[in-house]
Amino acid sequence: MIIGDNREKVIENIKAAVSREDWNAKVELGDPVLSLKERKSLVNSFWSEQDTIKGKVNNKIGHLIFNALTGLFTSTTKFVGLENLENLPKGGAIITANHFNQLDSLPIKHLANKTHHNLAIAIEDTNLKLPGFLCYLMNYVGTIPLIKTPSYVGTEFPQHLHDVLEDDNWVLIYPEQEMWWNYRKPRQFQRGAYYFAAKQNIPVISTFIELQTTDKLEKDHPNFYQNKYVVRVLPTIYPDVKLSANENSKRMLKQDYQQKVAAFEQAYHRKLDYDFTPWDIAGWRYNYQNKK
Repeated sequence: MIIGDNREKVIENIKAAVSREDWNAKVELGDPVLSLKERKSLVNSFWSEQDTIKGKVNNKIGHLIFNALTGLFTSTTKFVGLENLENLPKGGAIITANHFNQLDSLPIKHLANKTHHNLAIAIEDTNLKLPGFLCYLMNYVGTIPLIKTPSYVGTEFPQHLHDVLEDDNWVLIYPEQEMWWNYRKPRQFQRGAYYFAAKQNIPVISTFIELQTTDKLEKDHPNFYQNKYVVRVLPTIYPDVKLSANENSKRMLKQDYQQKVAAFEQAYHRKLDYDFTPWDIAGWRYNYQNKK
């Protein structure tokens, strides 16, 4: 996660990842580093606590905070394409979005609230150990932690996902996996979200969040302007019952990526390319080339 004045180091990491075409690279600083044994223990403790009195109380508090933050940080958010949510079948859905900061789930939460759905969020297991307030939110706002082991991905995670989806909830999964701070462009996707959607026979709600830079400087970061959001709701993607989960995952991923690319080009009035420029980082005032 970005701490203090580390933003420009993170931007350096993004630029380096772009140059080597490593679209799912970890570029943030200070993320928790845990052994597999520690991660398994952490996630087991997380699930054990969910049905306890302490867990239920904290979940109520966490959701109240989540809703309050949503109102505070997305009051100026606009929504385009809401008609694409008409005639959704009854039941849960997976929702995908670009991943660009620690609070980018808030505009999606706003969208879920507008359409009277609860929102769960799939997270990396180590996020349960983020420092400070983010740790509390990761544990108590309806998250589904993911351990990247065959047994957990193949058995336990799908069961937790099924339990949440059965209650008509949406589950936010970031197909880009890693967060790239304020990076505007859609990146190459991983197949997990689409494979799970196909296995559960549920739709994928496709969104792309546009970052609009304002003329207001960030209070503690004078090299950066504030941004506001436009959530672009794209055509819903359905699995084809005639195809296998593996075939569906490839087809659905391709469609979602193409839709997000088209949304990017419509939002920013430019063709997508992957040459790094300072414009790629929304709100950044500092010209990268002048720093050399």
